[in-house]
Amino acid sequence: MSKKLYVGNLNYATTEDQLADLFAGYGNVLDVSIIIDRYTNRSKGFGFVEMEDDKAASEAIAALNGKQFNNRELLVNEARERAPRERAPRT
Repeated sequence: MSKKLYVGNLNYATTEDQLADLFAGYGNVLDVSIIIDRYTNRSKGFGFVEMEDDKAASEAIAALNGKQFNNRELLVNEARERAPRERAPRT
C-alpha cells in the first residue's frame, strides 16, 4: 500500500524532479507534487511525495527529516488527510 509524505521547508527553487531523485534512494516514488501559489505561480515551500510502500516511506522519513537539502532543513512526516473546507453561504 502506498503512503503519502509531507515535505516542508523546501527551498523555493526546488523542482519536483529533484525531490523525486532525493526520495528514490529509499524506494519507488509514485508521485511528487510541489504546491504552487495560484496568484504568484511560485512554490509555497512544501509538497508531497507518494511512496510505493510503507517501509520505504518510514525509511525516508527517518533519513530525511531534518536533513539539509538545497540549503534548507527539510521537515518530512506522514501526510494527514485534509479536512474539508466549509464554504460561506452565498447571498
